[in-house]
Formats: sequence, structure tokens, C-alpha cells
Amino acid sequence: MKKTITRREFLKKSMTGAGLAIAVMATPSGFKILSAEEVRKEPPSFSPSVWLHITPDNLVTIVVNKSEMGQGVYTSLPMVLADELDADWKQVRLKVAPADKKYNDPAWGRQLTGGSTSIKHMCQPLRIAGAAAREMLMKAAAEAWSVAEDRCEVRKGVVEYAAGKKQLSFGKLVSRASRLPVPQSPSLKKESMFTFIGMPMARLDIPDKTNGRAKYGIDTFVPNMLYAVLSRPPSYGAKPLSFDKDAAIKIRGVHSVVAIPRGVAVCADTVDAAWKGRDALNVRWDKGVDPNLSNETLDKAFTADLAKKGLIGKSSGDFQKAFEKAATRHEMIFDLPYLYHATMEPMNCTASVRKDRCEIWVPTQFQTAVLGLTEKETGLKPEQISVHTTYLGGGFGRRSEVDVVEEAVQISKVIGKPVKVLWKREEDVKNGFYRPGTSTKAAGGLDEKGRLVAWFHRIVCPSIFSRAMPAAMKNNIDPAAMDCLSDLEYEVPNLEVEYVRIDTPVPVGFWRSVGASHNGFTIESFVDEMAHLAKKDPLEFRLGLLKGRKRASRVLETVAEKAGWSKPVRKGEGRGISWVLAFGTYVAQVAEVSVDKKSGSIRVHRVVCAVDCGPVVNPAILTAQMRGGIIMGLSAALKERMNFSKGGVESSNFDDYPLIRMNEVPEIEVHIIKSTDAQSGAGEPGLPPIAPAVANAVFNATGIRIRNLPMLPDRVKEAMGKA
Repeated sequence: MKKTITRREFLKKSMTGAGLAIAVMATPSGFKILSAEEVRKEPPSFSPSVWLHITPDNLVTIVVNKSEMGQGVYTSLPMVLADELDADWKQVRLKVAPADKKYNDPAWGRQLTGGSTSIKHMCQPLRIAGAAAREMLMKAAAEAWSVAEDRCEVRKGVVEYAAGKKQLSFGKLVSRASRLPVPQSPSLKKESMFTFIGMPMARLDIPDKTNGRAKYGIDTFVPNMLYAVLSRPPSYGAKPLSFDKDAAIKIRGVHSVVAIPRGVAVCADTVDAAWKGRDALNVRWDKGVDPNLSNETLDKAFTADLAKKGLIGKSSGDFQKAFEKAATRHEMIFDLPYLYHATMEPMNCTASVRKDRCEIWVPTQFQTAVLGLTEKETGLKPEQISVHTTYLGGGFGRRSEVDVVEEAVQISKVIGKPVKVLWKREEDVKNGFYRPGTSTKAAGGLDEKGRLVAWFHRIVCPSIFSRAMPAAMKNNIDPAAMDCLSDLEYEVPNLEVEYVRIDTPVPVGFWRSVGASHNGFTIESFVDEMAHLAKKDPLEFRLGLLKGRKRASRVLETVAEKAGWSKPVRKGEGRGISWVLAFGTYVAQVAEVSVDKKSGSIRVHRVVCAVDCGPVVNPAILTAQMRGGIIMGLSAALKERMNFSKGGVESSNFDDYPLIRMNEVPEIEVHIIKSTDAQSGAGEPGLPPIAPAVANAVFNATGIRIRNLPMLPDRVKEAMGKA
């Protein structure tokens, strides 16, 4: 006995004999209402994999499981599949994948956008999906024409036979193709056959972003929704001692006051009413876990831990013995601050929790975590939860956190209505998960010929992974803290790298390029200093440490050539170089700067960048990512620092957490190196090299070394006064 029937069979049988019956079919172009007779005639759509859906109207819908936060995945990932499929780009549409394990990143086993892995992890699966569908469509056409399959060819959404003598569109073939078995090892195109891959194609998301149709999380509105804002503790770990619920409820438009673990929430018809209700609460807080926390106490703690012996993260030879015998010895200390993500769109989430259903609208990088948290908070099963991923107004790692989702779900569950939790900029600044502050001690020894024979590197750094992904911790060492150090390509016979974990109340999280953002600075500043002591050109010194490292040498040589490294700089300017390997991508940069000796302010005039990320999908997007990383890294290098006092965050908005302005952005050149090496990502690797390149250029211009970031004018002026 047959126990299951297909959806098609169900529709046919349920409509047989009905006086009036209709069906609604969802298609990429909208809903289609069909009569019972039309349902019987309607050809099925073609979905050979979860990543692809072709309908009879010739529309090709490609499902994207990565979040779009400006990095271009809504274009680059469809390009990959559409190229292998040989689709007509005008007929390509994209669909954002819902939170579901079937859309997990196959390399990670979870639905997460981060680590510059979207292309690296999804390119091959999407190419295979496109190639499989192409072969099925060709086979379907060959069967329809009763011809040999190898006489058929796919071109721009059409299968042709005998150089175009016969043609069938994808839409005409979906019915037959959907009945064929999916090939498990389809033949992929050769590079010479690519139509889209490698081309600077216009982004699919730009029209909607420029005409206002793009929907970000902050644009979400659902029926009967209330706005929810929180009164949050002013210091870390503080708990409310009292609050005036009645005063808040008296505010017109306020519906309820809810205490949750992260604060006291006020729910109202309008956000203005919610803010007024929050003000009326007059919450009194206890002192928190460390009421004396401040910049000064944090600096002392980092300095004290810098004297401690750390866990060995990387070691070769005998550093101490080689250092003692070195002809030239040099030591230096670097201090880098905690940093805020500064996403354009403040944190927000809309949640509607019902007894048997939950819907969430959120700009998130981590759908799997959103789904898991919601299951835990509501007790619902995954199939009862819908997560709608909106556009992200910037992510940079901040939106891999689910704190705002937790707030929205908890509040909606209590009040039984949809709520939109919305943070002000000040809340965003004060309640983030920051790029860790670090202190680093580096020591190097040169032999009589100026060769680097000994290198010691100790980093004091809070742990991100112990909280966010504890399974990734190996031997109690945080992998993010060891970025650029664990895979150091410089060849030094005696090397010792240590990690000292420091725990403070300040929460830390993934920030664009993570540990490479601070270790890239300390490594490349250290190497530059050692090159000067060795009386060698900084470029040649680096290349001497990279013998046999083809890709690293190639980006350095390329950027030097394009920047005119061997040519004199303009009077009053300095030129600096650096390179970083991050997330499998090699990036080298040269910065040209001038320093105002009266004010100490640094002006960056030009940045030249060379990048090798393996085979490139969309060079226009790659170039944009390099530019964006350089600008963000330059902002951090020159301006940004979180400040703390009275047990919590002192910084509050862009008046006391300044960012680089448009008129301060230098001329930026990006040169892409054609490469057949392993494919990697571009969202983050452009950031780390800029800070050391600028610091090294400042030394070239003034003779002073800046080892503490940001390179504020007062610091530069003070250093010049001591020189």
C-alpha cells in the first residue's frame, strides 16, 4: 500500500469533482492563482538542489545562505551558480535562505556569515549545483528531440541543438528535467568558458539600496507591533535596585514594563513614548562587578600581565640563547585599544512570539545561533520558528551576536505581542562586544650581517572564542589572539610566541579581521624596526625573510612596483610598507603620509594595495572590499579608541568616538594579482596592513615610532618632542 503521495498528486485528488476549487502557487515573480484544471496542466518547477529553482516562466531563482552586509554576496554567489548553469543574467533572481540546517555552510555546518568565507566555502558547492542543473536541462532537451546529448549546448538560458537549429528555453524544459536523476559528479567549466566569473558585474542589490526599496531590520513593521526600549545598566554587571513602573505606565502610549536579564524594558505604541517611559522609570542600579573599572585600571592590568609567562603558541629553535648571542638586540612594547564596530544601522530586532509560532526579523550574520537561542527561550521546535534575514546596515562581526534577538524574544514572550527592540546610537556604543584591547612585548636579535635570528612575541589579549565558540580553544589558547602569529610566514630560526589571556568585565567579540587587526600592526611594525636597525631597505628585509614564500613575496613586489617604492618621496612626506596574511588572503600596502610638526596630525595622501585571494569571482567587489577595509582600518589607526570609567563605558557617540571623515580618505589604488592558488576571502584582509603601513611611513617622514594606537596628534607631537 502506498503511504505517501506527492504534493501534485494531493492537489489533483483533492480537487477532483470539486464544484469550485483554486490553488495558490508561489513563484519568484509573485503568487499565481490557479483553477483545478490549471493545476492539472501546470508543469512542475525545477529544483535540483536547495540552491536553485527554475520555473516555467524562465526565472532562475538562486538561494543565498549568506547575509548581505555590504560585501556583495547577493551578487557574487548568484554569479557563480548562474555561470555554471549558463543562465541568462536578466532572468536571475535571488532568494534569501531562511534559517534552516539545509542551508548551512557546508564547511562549517552552520548558517553563519563571517571569517571572509562566503566565496571560499560556497563557490564550489554552487558551481556543482549549477553544473548539475545544466546537465539535466541538456539531457531533458536531448530526450525531447531524440538526439545525442553531446550535440546539445546551453547558452544564456536556452538549450540549443545543431548550432541553434532547435531551441528550448529553461522554462520549457523544467517539467521533463525535474523527473531526471541529479548527477552527482557533473563536469565543471574551464576558466576559459566563464561568462560571469571574473567579470566586474554590477551588483544586484544596488538599485534597491539607492531607490529606498531595500529593507533593513530597522525598516520592519508588523501589525500590532510595539516598540521596546531598555534601560540598561551603566556599569558592567549592575542590577536594578528599584524602578518606578507606575510612572512609566502613566506616559501616554506606554503599554507595559518588563524586567529581563539585560535591563528593564518599556513597551509602547511609538518609539518616542517608549523613550519617555524609560526616562520616567528612574532606575537605581547597584555598583556592578567592578565599579572602579577605567582606562587607567585596564592599562595597569594589561601592563601587569605583560610581565607574566604565557602559553606557548608557536616555537622553533632557542630564542633566549640566540637573543643573548645576537650582535644587535631590540625590545619594544605595543598597546592597542578596545574598538567599537560602528555599524551604520544600530542594533535592532523584531520578534513575534505566540504559543505555537515565532517569527523574527533581524539583520543577523548568524542564523543558526538565532534559531538555537529562540528554541531555548520559547521551547518551540525549529519548524515552528521563522527567521527573516533582512539587509544588514553593516556587520563587521557585531551581528554574529544574538543579544538583541534575546531581548526581543524575551519581551514578546512576556507581553504576548510583536515587539521591535531598537537601540539608540549611545546604547550601541556602550553595550557592544568590542575588538579586544591588547598589549604586546616583542624582542628581536640580529646577527653581524643584519639577519633576524631571534624573535620573541608575547601578546596579552582577552579571549573571544572561550565565550563565542569554546570548542575552538586548543590548549587554552584563543585562536583569534594568535591570528597572523600561528601561521607566520617569516622564516626566523629562533622564534617564540606566547599568549597571556586576560579577563576583564569588558565583553569582546569578532571585529572585522579579528586578531589580524592588532597582530598585523605589531608584527609589521616590529619587522620594520628591525629592518632599520639592520640598515636595510624595509622591502628587501622582508623579502629576505620570505624566501620560498611565493605569494607573500609577490604581493610585496607588486605593491612596491605600483607605488614607486624605489623612487624618492615628495618633500615633507614619508612612505611605509606592510603586508599581512589573513583568512588565506595575502595583502600588501604602501602608504604615503605627511605629518604636521606643529599639531602632530597625520595626513595619509595615498595608499597602494596589492591583493592575492586566489581566483576572483567579481573584481569590482574585491576592489570595493579592499577600499572599505583600508578606510575602516585607517579610521581605527588614526582616531578610534573606546574609553571606560566608573565601571562601564564612557564613550557614547561619534562626538567622543570619532571616525574618519570623507575628506580624510586618501587616494586608494587596488591591484589584483591573478592567481590560481587556493581561493580565499576579501571582506576582512584589506584592513590589517594599513595601520602598520601608516606607522612605518610616519617613521620614514619623521624618524619617530608610534607603537600605541590610535596615532592621535597629541601622541605624535609628544613623540616628536622626545626624538
